[in-house]
Amino acid sequence: MKTISSLLPYIQIGLAILMVVSILLQQTGAQIGGAFGGSDNFSSAFHTRRGAEKTLFIVTIVIAILFAVSALVSLIK
Repeated sequence: MKTISSLLPYIQIGLAILMVVSILLQQTGAQIGGAFGGSDNFSSAFHTRRGAEKTLFIVTIVIAILFAVSALVSLIK
């Protein structure tokens, strides 16, 4: 049976891929000007997440926390 230290790199790779996919699936209302600080309407940055968008947002946070914990565990080992 493999120990956690030998499986940890594979867990981190999997979590990294899941995190990238979940971040890319999130949609924003901002256009290219929003990336540089400009925006045509101010309500695009502040909106209530509902349904699948809220679920994806929470899943992204959970994956990011799991990734951070796995990175800390790899430092300790």
